[in-house]
Amino acid sequence: MKPKYGKKSLLVLLALLDKYANEGIENIEEMSILKAPPLTNYGTPAEIIGAFGGKENYLRAIRELETELYRAA
Repeated sequence: MKPKYGKKSLLVLLALLDKYANEGIENIEEMSILKAPPLTNYGTPAEIIGAFGGKENYLRAIRELETELYRAA
């Protein structure tokens, strides 16, 4: 079975989770979040989105992450 996300994508999702836990991100769907540390460690916004296979896939992954966060709450 092929993993759902590649290594870089997983690292980005984990960084978003950390940022959410530490700073309480209001809306992690904002594309501007990709220009803030520590996300900048993973490349430009275009490179990060490319790691997910495009903007649609990136946004889908973010929505899934939000769903899981709120389910756990």
